Amino acid sequence: MNILSFDIEEWYIEKMFRAGEQWKYDAYTAMLERLLDLLDSHSTCATFFCLGALAEHFPDVVRRIAARGHEIGCHSLAHKWVNRQTPEEFMADTRKAIDALQNCSGKTVTSYRAPAFSIGKSNIWAFDVLAECGIANDASIFPAVRDFGGFPEFSASQKPCRILTAHSEINEFPITMGRLPVIGRKIAYSGGGYFRLLPLGLVHRLIDKSDYVMCYFHVADLVDFKSRMMTREEYSRYFKAEGTLRNRIVRYLKSNVGRKRTFAGLSDLLDRNRFVSVDEAARQSQSFPQIHLE
Repeated sequence: MNILSFDIEEWYIEKMFRAGEQWKYDAYTAMLERLLDLLDSHSTCATFFCLGALAEHFPDVVRRIAARGHEIGCHSLAHKWVNRQTPEEFMADTRKAIDALQNCSGKTVTSYRAPAFSIGKSNIWAFDVLAECGIANDASIFPAVRDFGGFPEFSASQKPCRILTAHSEINEFPITMGRLPVIGRKIAYSGGGYFRLLPLGLVHRLIDKSDYVMCYFHVADLVDFKSRMMTREEYSRYFKAEGTLRNRIVRYLKSNVGRKRTFAGLSDLLDRNRFVSVDEAARQSQSFPQIHLE
C-alpha cells in the first residue's frame, strides 16, 4: 500500500509570516498546476491536506485541487501546532478548518494531518477531538523524535492501524521510517527534507522493501527557487521559538537543499509505483491491527 499526500499551506504562510510577494504566489500556483497535471498523467489520486485558512484567503487553490478529483484533507486552520493548544482550542480550530474546507470544496473532509506532526504522547486527547469532529483517518504520527513534534513511543507500529482511546477510535496512517545502510539510523525517507537529500536509488530500494509507504510533500519542496533565510522576528513569530542565527541557518538548509531535483524524483516515483489517497487506502482495508493509547 503506497499513499501519496501533500501538505498545502505555502500561500497562507507567505501572506501571514513572510513578505507576501506576488511572484511567489504565482510560482506556487504554477507548480500546483504542474503537479496536478503530473498526477492526472498517472491516473493517481492523492490526499491534499489543506489549511482551512486557504479556503478563506486563497479559495481557488482548494477548488483547483478538488476539481481534479483529489481528496481534500484538513491540515488545521492556520498551521498552529496541536501540542500548543488546549483540547478546547483544538476543537474550535479543527471545526472551523473543516467547515471552511467543506464549504469551499464541496467535499466532505474525513482525513487530518497535524502541522509539524504535533500529536504525540503528551496530547493523545487530540484523537478524541478529531473523532468528535468527524475525522475517520489521521496521518499525524511521526514515529520518531523531530523538531516541534513526533511520537517516538509509537515506533513499534509503522503501518496503518486503528487507534483506540478510552473515548474514540480512528484509523492511523503514520509516516514511514526506513533504516539507512551502514549507519543503521531510521529516517523518514519518503518525504520532506530526507527525500530531497537522499539518493533517489536508495529511496526506491527502501520503498521496494516495504509493503506500506506514506509519501508526503509540500509545494515548496517542488519549486526550484530558494527561500531566503528568515529574520529573527519572522522565525520567532512562526516557530514560537528563539530566532537564533543557528536556528535560522538550520531551517534555511532544511528548507532549500535538494529542491531542484524533487519534482523529477516525484515523477520517477509515480513511474515506478502505484499510489492511492488516504481515503482510498482506508476503503481498501477491511480491518487494521488495533493499538490502545491511554
